[in-house]
Amino acid sequence: MADTDKTLSVAIIGAGFAGIGAAIRLRQEGITDFAIFERGDRIGGTWRDNTYPGAACDIPSRLYSYSFAPNPNWSHTYSGSDEILAYIDRMATDSGIAPHIRFGHNVTGLIYDEAAGQWTVEFEGREPVRARTVIAAPGPLSNASLPDIPGIETYEGHKIHSARWDHDYDFTGKKVAVIGTGASAVQIVPELVKTAKSVKVFQRTPGWVLPRLNRPTSGLLKQLYRTVPFAQEASRAAWFWGHESVALGVVWDTPFTRLVEQLSKANLRLQVKDPWLRRQLTPDFSAGCKRLLMTSDYYPALQADNCKLVTWPIARLAPKGIRTVEGIEHQFDAIVFATGFEVSKAGAPIPITGIGGRSLGDEWSGGAYAYRSVAVSGYPNLYFTFGPNSGPGHSSALVYMEAQINYIVEAVEKLLRLDWKALDVRPEVQARYNADIQRRLQATTWNSGCQSWYLTDDGFNATMFPGFATQYVNQLKHVDLDDYKITGYRDPSAMAPGAESAGDLVSVQ
Repeated sequence: MADTDKTLSVAIIGAGFAGIGAAIRLRQEGITDFAIFERGDRIGGTWRDNTYPGAACDIPSRLYSYSFAPNPNWSHTYSGSDEILAYIDRMATDSGIAPHIRFGHNVTGLIYDEAAGQWTVEFEGREPVRARTVIAAPGPLSNASLPDIPGIETYEGHKIHSARWDHDYDFTGKKVAVIGTGASAVQIVPELVKTAKSVKVFQRTPGWVLPRLNRPTSGLLKQLYRTVPFAQEASRAAWFWGHESVALGVVWDTPFTRLVEQLSKANLRLQVKDPWLRRQLTPDFSAGCKRLLMTSDYYPALQADNCKLVTWPIARLAPKGIRTVEGIEHQFDAIVFATGFEVSKAGAPIPITGIGGRSLGDEWSGGAYAYRSVAVSGYPNLYFTFGPNSGPGHSSALVYMEAQINYIVEAVEKLLRLDWKALDVRPEVQARYNADIQRRLQATTWNSGCQSWYLTDDGFNATMFPGFATQYVNQLKHVDLDDYKITGYRDPSAMAPGAESAGDLVSVQ
């Protein structure tokens, strides 16, 4: 049994960008009775795990950071994984939340105790912990996913997933395959071409590619950002509104979409001279339906003497390599799987049991949903970061994540300060919100017919937000208590005037 005498005010699951950011904002609001449970041995989340050669962010650093933790020292327009990880480390240290992190705590389940108004957090090989509120911040890109290819277990060479890179393996003189042509692959391939004897890139569908102009930040500009904070704020705002305008071309299929496609095709013509290769690299879907790829190095790498693009579908893996459907077996010393992650579009990331024994995994089996992506009816005092339908197609994930964190911290602060037992989304409010989200998604490029990791197998979009970042942020500006059922005050005398029972709706500001 958990030790109920040591109930936490807040349990945070995950020490990536979201978990660290939530902890910082809690501390800024005077809430210090929290713990961050991290299954690994260091913080960083996806940036701790993704250390493959060339790993970098495709969103400008000014925007891929928190406004409450600005960094004037970014070395380039776009930062590499090492620099991003150092930023996360620095946030944890400078904010004072590092002592709250408990490493080696792999969460295996959450169970809500309705009578006590508390969550039990269960761990692999450790005693459970109880908490009044839980912030689930495991991240959408936390579980590496190998593709479901027949024969994958029979391959005798070296297998490497992009998110579990083997830095001890020497690619020098090796014949290497790369499966996948997404955001990770276009960063990995240029690096492998520099060292491997040969590289074959297996492409299922090409992506729309735009150049990434990664300029170094001068010492003078860094000094300006350090001494004049407004300059950094203005730079961040400029990047924000620049990316916000991109939504007109990638979130919805508009004349601006054709402009994005023409820019991408011009880039392709400029960098790739062979007409047949250009044809193989030209998508047949609208820009934005899949994630745009930002790279200036991928096309030149594909044209290197030791690199070849393979567009025949993979039939199976064999002991010595990869067999494609036309009957050719390509043999390799190593296969790199740049195949992404298991994103929780259906089912819950861990077993979660709510009011009356209800299972979130069962309720999400047909596709995940939430209220404003952060809370789910029937699971009081439980909040998600980067939850259902919070994905940006055109802007920084951290802009969306910061809005979620601020909303969650406001809800948690109210619950703790007013000593409420439970704050639970009203089911009818949640239903209206998600019906509207799915209706709006039908008009977006993501639901226009291409296959992507944004959709479940039956086409349900549980991933993306159908609008501008401004719209997403504004909906999370404040917690509207009319959307919640407030129940079970610990101190009945604290109930608001006019409330007949602890189960009534109470509007308390």
